[in-house]
Amino acid sequence: MANPPNDDHPLANLGLPPIDQVGFVVKSLAETEKRYGALFGPWTRMDGSVEAATYRGRVCDAKLELLFGHSGDLEIEFIEWQGGESPHREFIESGREGMHHLRYRVDDTDACIEKVAKIGYRPIWYKQFSEDIVFAYLEREGDPLLIEFLQMP
Repeated sequence: MANPPNDDHPLANLGLPPIDQVGFVVKSLAETEKRYGALFGPWTRMDGSVEAATYRGRVCDAKLELLFGHSGDLEIEFIEWQGGESPHREFIESGREGMHHLRYRVDDTDACIEKVAKIGYRPIWYKQFSEDIVFAYLEREGDPLLIEFLQMP
């Protein structure tokens, strides 16, 4: 039997929308397609490279390849880091592979960053593509799982 939601948990009280994506960082998208096709396919593949994002205080580019699948309404994203600077590089270079972040689709990324600062999250990767398209990855000390805010109509 599932545990009831814990409304006393700080994240539950911030008014965030439901999680809409679980992101995994993997060494090989080709291997991932074979391994998880039956669970999350059919797949959509795309270049997820990001130019001139702010990463840990510096402007950096990242070369990423993305693979998207689904489990019901939940998007499952697999990310292969191929070059540049990003949280995905840190993850792979630390010897890890697997669950990396949870994404929330939000109306205002910057307002959500302020909300979660109260419980220790701080942005480490941020990019504003246009007035209404913004993303941020956030971390907090002692927590290996990142969160992502995506503002996109």
